[in-house]
Amino acid sequence: MQVNIKKAGKSKGFSAFTAALLAVLLGLVFGYIIMTIASPANSFLGFQKLLMGGFKRIGDVFYYATPILMTGLAVGFAFKMGLFNIGASGQYTMGMFFALYVGFMWKLPDSVHWLVCVLAGMIGGMFWGLIPGIFKALLNVNEVITSIMFNYIGMYLVDMLIQGNATMYISSKTRTSYLPASAQMPSLGITNSSVNISIFIAITAALILFVVLNKTTFGYELKATGFNKYASAYAGMNGKRNIILTMAIAGAMAGLGGAFAILAPSTIAGSSMTYEPVSVIAANGFNGIAVALLGNSSPIGIIFSALFVSHIQRGGTLASLYGYKPEIIDVVIAVIIYFSAFAMLMNAMVGNLIKKLFSKNQSEKILPADPKEEA
Repeated sequence: MQVNIKKAGKSKGFSAFTAALLAVLLGLVFGYIIMTIASPANSFLGFQKLLMGGFKRIGDVFYYATPILMTGLAVGFAFKMGLFNIGASGQYTMGMFFALYVGFMWKLPDSVHWLVCVLAGMIGGMFWGLIPGIFKALLNVNEVITSIMFNYIGMYLVDMLIQGNATMYISSKTRTSYLPASAQMPSLGITNSSVNISIFIAITAALILFVVLNKTTFGYELKATGFNKYASAYAGMNGKRNIILTMAIAGAMAGLGGAFAILAPSTIAGSSMTYEPVSVIAANGFNGIAVALLGNSSPIGIIFSALFVSHIQRGGTLASLYGYKPEIIDVVIAVIIYFSAFAMLMNAMVGNLIKKLFSKNQSEKILPADPKEEA
């Protein structure tokens, strides 16, 4: 048992878990301090809502976790290749538009309409992620610059295309009209919630990426290139091809997130989610970056970090009952991500603590016996 504990303390998974756990705890403590400063009388009740409120809205937790899970996978998967895909917002928006277009403009059988919409969203995100990948692989243009620019290009382009389509857009309401029922994803039937089967598809996608990264030659090449692109090129790995494929897959994940968000059934009968073209970059793309960092870019870790972030966001909206602004949640999440940046330091601290405790237990067992007792 002692050997197993020692091995666990040295494992990468355990180190990543302890780093994330410490970051979460420190972030929550800091959030409580901020809430106490803002309103000392309501700080305990408000913090209780922050921590526990999500359990009363479990359907919404899963619904809002789904798109940030997908954008988190888009960021985390690219990061394994050594690429910083900061363009998840643009890929998310483009995937949303493709899904909307097929939902409104294509007449398909009811049984497959929503499936084709989901595939269209994936293709839209893949296309928008492919372009920065090509620039990076063939022209050596930094993917951070191109993906940021494509966030803005995608946002303005989608807003223009939607506003110019009378079938999709209702100018008097400044938003898209309701999707046909056949284009909406099947609901899970939880009252007052838009949660649907997309949560299961998202988790399946995360598990597939985990297998790809850890059990396939392609995944090994991606991680090897991320560690050292020069050594991997010397070993015969095709870095340019892998860059393009990685960004395409990452874009597809973000595009699916956009499709999942817009194709969800609304809580109002006969309605659906709508998109308002207000020239604002999708927040879910940047939340995905936070989710990926908190999950250490591991697909499994991203599942849990997305659920956690969604949980405290839903709880944070209930904290407004005690006079707190919803932005307090953004402060807590920002601090958690800030502490996540010190993951290596926290890993070392926890590892040293475990090592000291283990060494102390071992030394106590091998202390020499008392000479008087031997006599």
